[in-house]
Amino acid sequence: MGPRFPLLVAALASCLPPALGCVICDTKVVEALKSLEMDYLPGHLETEHHKNLMKRVNQAVQDFKDLPLDEDSYMGVVDEPTLEKASWSLLKDLKRITDSDVKGELFVKELFWMLHQQKETFARYVALFQKDAFCPNKCGMMLQTLIWCSNCQKQVHACRKSMDCGERNVKVHEMEDMILDCELNWHQASQGLTDYSFYRVGPSNSCTLELQVHQACVNPASTGLHYNPHDP
Repeated sequence: MGPRFPLLVAALASCLPPALGCVICDTKVVEALKSLEMDYLPGHLETEHHKNLMKRVNQAVQDFKDLPLDEDSYMGVVDEPTLEKASWSLLKDLKRITDSDVKGELFVKELFWMLHQQKETFARYVALFQKDAFCPNKCGMMLQTLIWCSNCQKQVHACRKSMDCGERNVKVHEMEDMILDCELNWHQASQGLTDYSFYRVGPSNSCTLELQVHQACVNPASTGLHYNPHDP
């Protein structure tokens, strides 16, 4: 392998774009990297290169904090489904490499190329999360559980939007059933209480409080009722 091997490791690591990301927050990834060091390297790489290789690999995995903040692609947080997808993708590719039984310099090249590809994959996942799942409420306030990539802490984030959620009117004839059903797609991501108030509009346009719902995800499929959701 020769003296040029440490230079190869350093050169390949330096080619990686900053930040593989929050995947290091997943215990399955931590365990897989430990297994790579303890179980795979001994039979596939000379002992004197183990420490340097794992140092470079671990640094690459932990460098997510260096990813530029951008409201369209990354704000330093992900949700659990995004973390799960990114972790699964990395673990799948790492297993593919170890199953191939590749050794030496070829193993190092494949490992760092895989990390390069996985960083690009993660960037796509987190950009999609930022676009579609980060604070998805259009009105009112919701509480969303997120994972901070800088320290792997899971915290509840308050997503604040306009309190004017508009009204929804559906006619309900006398003696007919009124069906309350959830229509807002961000409710599944919200944490904490969700309160709703339903009003009946009388002949003189006066409003009478008909129903208050707590800890429920509902929308009136009825009307004569004005729908006013509030997420405290």
